[in-house]
Amino acid sequence: MKLILRVVINALALGAADFLLEGIRAGSVTSLVLTALVFGVLNALVRPLLKLLSCPLLVLTLGLFTFILNAVMILLTAKLGQLFGIDFHVDGFWTAFLGALVVSVVSVVLSWILIDDGKK
Repeated sequence: MKLILRVVINALALGAADFLLEGIRAGSVTSLVLTALVFGVLNALVRPLLKLLSCPLLVLTLGLFTFILNAVMILLTAKLGQLFGIDFHVDGFWTAFLGALVVSVVSVVLSWILIDDGKK
């Protein structure tokens, strides 16, 4: 159940980025859900490797390099999604950077609201 909720949260966060930023475009709700699936798989498989490889930069920038990694993950999601025929497009790095900020904020807020870990 939590996995489905995570995909829905990611889809809503990507939809918010699509709504707020002109450079991010998703063709339909189906495209958003499929993109959220790709995004989740990439975050589970590729992101840990990127963090390991960029560890010195993360330490040097006191974690601010994470924003760059988030933008790279959005760009990678768009490119991989296009290979699978998913209608999701990001115009460039700075659009991906802003999109990553939107996706991060929206997904954190929705996770706080929708996912109850019994910590209340």
